[in-house]
Amino acid sequence: MSTSSNDAELPPALAAALDRLQVALETAEDVVRRRLDEDLSLADFEEELTVMQDDRNRLAQELDAALARASGLERIREEAVRRVERASAGVAAVLGLAPPRDEGK
Repeated sequence: MSTSSNDAELPPALAAALDRLQVALETAEDVVRRRLDEDLSLADFEEELTVMQDDRNRLAQELDAALARASGLERIREEAVRRVERASAGVAAVLGLAPPRDEGK
């Protein structure tokens, strides 16, 4: 792993030291490159997490609204059932099919 064509003129110990330095620099560059890739991946992850949290909040609000609407519809349904029962009892009483029910119930 010679660093240049002038290595033949360098003392062997210096040439070996330069080769080790070259390997160390390449290793450091690889570590930095991987770290940058991880940082980008972490940034992507954090962005995706933020999007998911926003979606969760939106869905929670939609669920709350749907539950409130369902509760309102249930109250309306119960009122409609009471009115139909009263009307049925009134019709039955008029037709003489059944005694009138107490409307206080």
